[in-house]
Amino acid sequence: MNSTMPKKIAFYVIIFLFSAISCKNKPAQNEEITTAKNPFFKLSLAQWSLHKTFNDEGEDPFKFAKMAKQMGFEGVEYVNHIYANQIETLGFDAVIDSLKVESEKHSIKNVLIMVDGEGDLADPDEAVRNKAVENHKKWIDAAKKLGCHAIRVNTFGTNDADIWKTSVVDGLKKLSAYAATKNINVLCENHGWLSSDVEKLMAAIKEVNMPNCGTLPDFGNWCIKRKDGAKWGECEEEYPDKYKGIALMMPAAKAVSAKAYDFDENGEETTLDFSRIMKTVKNAGYTGYIGVEYEGKRLSEKEGIIAIKELLLKNAE
Repeated sequence: MNSTMPKKIAFYVIIFLFSAISCKNKPAQNEEITTAKNPFFKLSLAQWSLHKTFNDEGEDPFKFAKMAKQMGFEGVEYVNHIYANQIETLGFDAVIDSLKVESEKHSIKNVLIMVDGEGDLADPDEAVRNKAVENHKKWIDAAKKLGCHAIRVNTFGTNDADIWKTSVVDGLKKLSAYAATKNINVLCENHGWLSSDVEKLMAAIKEVNMPNCGTLPDFGNWCIKRKDGAKWGECEEEYPDKYKGIALMMPAAKAVSAKAYDFDENGEETTLDFSRIMKTVKNAGYTGYIGVEYEGKRLSEKEGIIAIKELLLKNAE
């Protein structure tokens, strides 16, 4: 009996030490609850994060809600042109109805629709601008049917600041007036050209002066001038202070897009100070959805999505 006791004591000492070391390497229970379970915002997944999966790899875009749910998201943000082939084949209403069924099946909140390719709301030609407004209306109707609160629009049309302001105010007013009848918001993202020149964008939104016309600040997208005047491509000039830009957009924000490109060994974004940005978002009193939008190349799309999600939760206090 006496010879076996030291062995038993040693065994329990080893178990105790192992448990202590394991606990030391884990976050405190209170910290885990604060950062992961009670963030000041809700998490949605922007469909653009998976555009290669849907566009290049041929994954069924009707599985988007299911995929988002599996990755731990509460809501989804659709990209309209990802469904172009389905709309052509099945029809517009059938596609929207299917998205509604899928979101309900997986208990996912439909947050907003990012609308591209429906014409330029700031085109200097009023007839062209009016056609763009009409083209966007079906997406407002779709947002209403899906239970979204907004659509995101572009404000392309001209890079002449004076002409642009007059044109974009007219286009946004007309579209927002229709959207108001459906209780839908019309949101302008910093998405290139003059929309990324935040002082000019906010001056235009102030002149529109409608409660359902607001902003969707994106952590990236700060190019205000591209080579040869193209909408997309090589950037020649960027807005000088993205942190100031986000701060200026936040008072009118009804959605937020957490774009990221790459991460270091600590999980921090290599080009954006997420801690600083998230403090700005919180200080503005924002408590809505933050959309995860991965646009990097090194990680897979799913790896990038999870990396952004974890970084947002790390800065959730």
